[in-house]
Amino acid sequence: MADPRDLSPATVCKGLKANEVLLVDVREPNEFAFERIHGALLHPLSTFEPKAIPTEPGRKIVFQCGSGKRSRAALDAFMAATGADAAHMAGGIMQWKADGFPCVQINPATGKVEDHGRY
Repeated sequence: MADPRDLSPATVCKGLKANEVLLVDVREPNEFAFERIHGALLHPLSTFEPKAIPTEPGRKIVFQCGSGKRSRAALDAFMAATGADAAHMAGGIMQWKADGFPCVQINPATGKVEDHGRY
């Protein structure tokens, strides 16, 4: 049986569009600078402080990383420290891109930031 805390990129995208998701990227700053999902907040797992994550009524906290491993660790730490309900995006940004959703990225040829559209 699938864990209800494992959300697909499509589910996360729908929640972002409806302003029902607060996406928290737990990758490192250099990874975040290179490519990120529009609107994600950066809280690296290496310096992760669960109680520093902003919570808002009506918005579900969803953790995201590169492949889903670090976001799952962040989810477990967050829930243990706060008791708050949250989720993570299964497959991370790799699955997000594979599913065709846009990212903000640095163009390696020009060094410029390109926003490939909002979800």
